[in-house]
Formats: sequence, C-alpha cells, structure tokens
Amino acid sequence: MPQLKGYSRRHAMRAATILTAGAALPFYHEFAMAQDAAERPRGMRGAMPADAVRIGSNENPLGPCAEACEAIAKIAKYGGRYSPFNEQGDFIRAVSEVEELKPEFIAPYAGSSDPLHRSVLAFTSPTKGLVMGDPGYEAGAGTAKFVGVKVTRVALQKATYAHDVKAMLAADPNAGVYYICNPNNPTGTITKREDLEWLLANKNKDSILLLDEAYIHFSQEMPGSDLVAKEKDVIVLRTFSKAFGMAGIRCGMAMGRPDLLAKLRPYGSGMLPITGLVAGTASYRAKGLVAERREINARVRGDVLEFLEKKNIQYIPSVSNKFMMEAGRPGAELARALAAEKIFIGRTWPVWPTMVRVTVGTQAEMNQFKTALAKVMS
Repeated sequence: MPQLKGYSRRHAMRAATILTAGAALPFYHEFAMAQDAAERPRGMRGAMPADAVRIGSNENPLGPCAEACEAIAKIAKYGGRYSPFNEQGDFIRAVSEVEELKPEFIAPYAGSSDPLHRSVLAFTSPTKGLVMGDPGYEAGAGTAKFVGVKVTRVALQKATYAHDVKAMLAADPNAGVYYICNPNNPTGTITKREDLEWLLANKNKDSILLLDEAYIHFSQEMPGSDLVAKEKDVIVLRTFSKAFGMAGIRCGMAMGRPDLLAKLRPYGSGMLPITGLVAGTASYRAKGLVAERREINARVRGDVLEFLEKKNIQYIPSVSNKFMMEAGRPGAELARALAAEKIFIGRTWPVWPTMVRVTVGTQAEMNQFKTALAKVMS
C-alpha cells in the first residue's frame, strides 16, 4: 500500500479498502450511481424490462463502432494472454498521434473512474481538500469523504452554469485538487478555456486541476490535451464510455506530465482488458467517427429540448449527451412516474432537488420519453 501522508490509520485503512474493493463501493463510477437511481423508482433490483427505455446512465445507445467490434472479434481468441501483441503500446501510440502528446504523457485505464479516484487519493489529504462544482459528478467527492478529506462544493455560475473558478479558488486556496468536469455532469455545460487557464495560473503550486473530459467529444470545445503538452499542473481524464459507445467494454486514460501520472500508479494494479484496448485503438483511428456521433447527438438533443420548450418545461441548455430539466416536484417522484411507463431517467442532485438528469438516447427512445413525459406531467 502507498504511503499516505497526513492520514490517520483509520483513514489509511479506508484508502486501502478503495484500492482493493473499489468496484463494490457506492461512489465508484457512473454506472453504480445510475443503477442505484434506476432501482429506487422500481423498488427492486435486477434486470430492467426488455422494452425499457434506458436514458439514465449517460450511455451511448449507438454502441461501439464497426471498427471496434471487428477488433474485439479478432483479439477475443487471444484472451488467455495479458497482452499478446502489445495492445497497450498500440493504444498509446494511437492516442499520442491524435492528441499530439509524447507517449509518456498517456496512461491507459479501464475507463476514467479508476484514475479519477487515484487522483483524489494521490493529491489530497486531510489538510489539502477537493473543490468541485455544485452540482457536479460526485464520484471523486465520494472517495475524498471516504478517506476523511474535506470536500468543498461551489455553486455553478447562475448565467452560464459554468464552473465559477474564482469562487472555487477562494473557497479553498490550499486545496489539493480542483475538479472540473467539462462539459459538466450533470448539466452538460461548458467551462471556457480562459477560466481553466486562470485557475491554473492562480492556484497554489502543490495542487492540480483535475479536468474530466468524459463528454468533450459531444461538444465543439477545445480539449485540454494541449495543456498537458505544455506540462501544466493538470491531469486530463478521458473515457470511451460516452461518444465512442464503449461503456460496457471499459477503456479510458489519464493524460498528464509523467511525474503527475507516476503518483497515480501506487493506488492500484492489474492489466487492462485487451478487448477494451483494441476497441479503443480502432475507435480513435476511425475516420469521422467523432464528428458523426456529435452530429447525431446534437440533432436528437435539439429535438427533445424543442419539445420541452413547447411544453413550457424549463431545462438547462446542454452541449452534451444529457440535460437537466425541471420536474416541478421532487425529482424522484417524476422518476417513479416515468419508471411506471418503462422510461428510466437519471438521478437528482441535492442542490437542485426538483431537477432530473435525462440522457439523450436514440430518436426512437426520446420519442417514447416525450410521450411518457407529456402523460405524467399532465
């Protein structure tokens, strides 16, 4: 187990629990929290109905691209080997070419939840907290709370719902991690590049900006990989679960200076699945894939948001594959009403108890959502 400076023995043992059994913990990743949110309205556990509309987990219903599926089929028979043909090296090379980063600035993981939790453990302590937006993606805060680290939540900007970076820094000038999900989960809103650069320029020298870009490919915003190339105090997280449609296959990465990435390594071990690696490599090299999926998502999202406007239902404009809408009642009540119609939406956040998060599915799925919503809202 890595040395945990500043932690009590009790908190160190809690960190060890994360390292050895993190997948079983309720804050581990989006699926665990979305699954819990879906099960509560149904009052049961187990499989959803076969004809359910699943728009609560921010999954991409398009699934992996053809190139990724072909790569998985070819490698599957070699699954008895850890890395028969240097799949991890091929993945790093593909990312290096696209992101224009040196290979040593890229660390593959099985999704982005793993390096998210590692980053919290590596760069926070009982005296160096975690600062995040509110509402924001809760997984890192769950890790921090579990090991006794202070979590400071700062309201999003009222006009744009972007992260208020100046308020975040003022709230805890000595924090170890400033966590920004961009586009944000759950709001799907963007924090502009100039705000990220301001935070990097003004934060304390011992902290990092943890930039979670799980949804960046749905937007036209400039990604943060160039900040990594400039060797800033930033770790950028990516996953193939969203635009690339590989949530169940598990592939992702952390990008950062080699010295920052080295601090993540002691907090876990294990080989990556070769199926995820080859699928990720094929997806990164698939010509036009990101632009095509961004256009499909934008078209379906625009259609459902137009429907909400016609129904006078308030929502937050999103550039991602999900949006927040006003339920006009406790959000859990609307979730239960829609679940009775076999429509399973996302969860609520304590700061906005009457708003619910909805994932953008296929056009057919969102048509079913619109029909059910009109019924239960009336």
